[in-house]
Amino acid sequence: MHRNAVFPNRARHERAGWCGVRRRVWTRRAVACLFVAALLGLTAACALFPSGIGPGGRVFQVWALQDPQNQPIIQAALDSFNKTSTTKGSLTVYLNDAYKQKLQVSMGSPNAPDIFFNWGGGNLAPYVKAGRVATLDDALSENPSVKNAFLDSVMKTARIGGHQYGLPINGIQPVILYYNKAVFAKYHQQPPRTWDDLMTLVDAFKTHGVIPLVLPGTQAWTELMYLEYLLDRVGGPGKFEAIAGGNTSAWHDPAMLRALQLCQDLAKRGGFGTNFASINYDNTGASALFAQGKAAMFLMGSWEYTNQAQRQPDFFKSGNLGFTTFPTLTDGAGNPKDIVGNPSNYFSVRAGGRNTQAATTFLIKTLKSDAYVTSLVSSGQVPAIKGVNAKFAGSPNANFLNFTYDMANKAPAFTQSWDQALSPSVASELLTNLQKLFLSDITPQQFVDAMEKAQ
Repeated sequence: MHRNAVFPNRARHERAGWCGVRRRVWTRRAVACLFVAALLGLTAACALFPSGIGPGGRVFQVWALQDPQNQPIIQAALDSFNKTSTTKGSLTVYLNDAYKQKLQVSMGSPNAPDIFFNWGGGNLAPYVKAGRVATLDDALSENPSVKNAFLDSVMKTARIGGHQYGLPINGIQPVILYYNKAVFAKYHQQPPRTWDDLMTLVDAFKTHGVIPLVLPGTQAWTELMYLEYLLDRVGGPGKFEAIAGGNTSAWHDPAMLRALQLCQDLAKRGGFGTNFASINYDNTGASALFAQGKAAMFLMGSWEYTNQAQRQPDFFKSGNLGFTTFPTLTDGAGNPKDIVGNPSNYFSVRAGGRNTQAATTFLIKTLKSDAYVTSLVSSGQVPAIKGVNAKFAGSPNANFLNFTYDMANKAPAFTQSWDQALSPSVASELLTNLQKLFLSDITPQQFVDAMEKAQ
């Protein structure tokens, strides 16, 4: 989840799509390793070494986050690869904060990993610029079945300067508008198709004492989702692409100012209730309000489906969890099929390392293999693979999985979350100013003035 390498308190960053309704069990080796690490005070990392490899053996190092959903899938893929490869792969996992720090220190040193987990975009770009990441262009050209297997809207996030520097390793995570079917039925309402529909719903639910849109405002990344979608709906994906490309004056684009004004107007109108600034996401406060019918709608990533299944099982089993796309703007220039969120997480390969070729081979052989893709689907994720929806048949969650896949497959643009696409320092300034905007402490003009100066 975690789509962000900057802010550790975001549960979504270490989630990788739908985590599944069933409880999962970590591999025995992973559990034992983490237990020993804890005893030694080394909770930041845990290395899972292939059997039979001594200190002097050829081993390519794979670094990723501790994740009970995806970690076993990656380890199983390495175990399978190691059976036939002379150069073996070894997985080391880290907690989110420790990983960010460790990766920054190691890149460019002899201790850098051969394969490393990343979020693409602004998280990956500095390492590419420094020449630390190997391009995958040649390997993909030699393996067109792999090159053409992934959704281009997802591959794009790890494509920098026209070259491919990463491949998706887990499920897609678009931002979705969830709605409580029971609340909508009680007050004879329908999910919004347009922004005007949403404004009508805001007024209607307010009169009944229901929060129209629950917003965990203690964490600014939840507010960012509204700005991301609204800028796209107002002006299309090119408006943010200009900013991400380094054009700081693009913050002053009229489309940005309008999107910011729409966000602030929604907050002033009572769209988020009166105490959104005190509602949290990580402690399930917002999710509980939504499940209990105290809020009608919830804009959140695809991982919220899992969150409801695990934390609000009665509501989930009731069948009242509805989901739809973000409303359109009738006078906007953006395509209503555009989406925002976390295209995926990625594996990239260290440039110039002794094991660069073996690491690249592992990625090419593994990440679109039937075994790997089936494992992701079995865990409830939607892999960024074209046609993967054929594997959803028979799943109790097929409706949601197909909905999520169709969103990404049909999206002309899948804009990466801004706080990942931008540099960490700019992302920090962005989120700080966004909270001020939603609380009306600053105006849209003051917001863009501040962001133009951010570095």
